[in-house]
Amino acid sequence: MPRPALPQPVRTATTRESSPCHGLARVLSKLGACSRSQAEQWVRAGRVSVDGHVIVDPYYPTLIDRQQVAVDGRAVEAAESVYVVFNKPRGLVVSAADERGRATVYTALAEAGLPWVGPVGRLDKASEGLLLLSNDTVWAAGITDPASHLEKAYHVQVSRQPDAAILAAMQTGIEDAGDMLKVRRATLLRTGMKNAWLEVVLDEGRNRHIRRLLAALGFDVMRLIRVAIGPLLLGELAKGQWRRLSADEVHSLAPSSTRR
Repeated sequence: MPRPALPQPVRTATTRESSPCHGLARVLSKLGACSRSQAEQWVRAGRVSVDGHVIVDPYYPTLIDRQQVAVDGRAVEAAESVYVVFNKPRGLVVSAADERGRATVYTALAEAGLPWVGPVGRLDKASEGLLLLSNDTVWAAGITDPASHLEKAYHVQVSRQPDAAILAAMQTGIEDAGDMLKVRRATLLRTGMKNAWLEVVLDEGRNRHIRRLLAALGFDVMRLIRVAIGPLLLGELAKGQWRRLSADEVHSLAPSSTRR
C-alpha cells in the first residue's frame, strides 16, 4: 500500500510575511515548547506530527502559523512569552540536562511553575550572577548577537593585585588560540592583602573570555559574577532567586532595530 504523501507547506503570496517557514525543530523552539536540541530528539523519536503526519526530519520545512504541529498527539500552541532574570549560584550548569548528572539551573527553577525557557547566553559552572532566560527566541537572539554590542558587566576577584599596565593590556587585548580577547573597560574596584576585585565590561563574548584573558596575563580568577546586561542590573536579587522582567526591562534589552 503506497505511503500517504507528507503535508507540504501551503505557499501563497502572503506566506513570506504571515507564515515564516522554518525547520520543524526550530518551529517547536519558536513556539516555546522546548529547546532546539530537545525538539530534534523529539522529532527523530517519531513523537512529532505536522498536520496529522509523523515527521522524523528535524529540518522538515514547516509554516509556523499555517500548519498544525503536535507532540505525542497533543497540539502545540504558541506559549505566552516569558522573560526571567535569575541570580545563578556558583556550581550550577547552564543546560537543560547534564550527562554527568550535575545540578543545572533548571533544577533550581523546577518549582517555579514556568513554561519552558532557554538561557539567553551562558555562564560557566564556576561563574555566578545575572542570567536571562526566555522562550522568545527572537528577543534572545538579538541580545546574544555580537553585532548588538550589548555591554555585560562582571565583578571579578583575581589572585593578586593588578597594576595600571595590566588593566591597559586587558583593553588592548591578546590573542589566544586564534581568538582576540579584550575587554571594553577594566577598572579596579578594591584590593585586599593578596587579591583584588575588578569590574570588567565586555561588548562581545567568547568562550570563557575573561578567564582566558586573565590567565594569559598571569592571574587566577577566584570568583566571577555577572552584575549587569545592558541597562539591567542584578541589584538586590538574592542568590538562587528569580523574577520576571517588566515590560520596560524587556523593551530596554531588545535590539534597537526591533523597538517600537
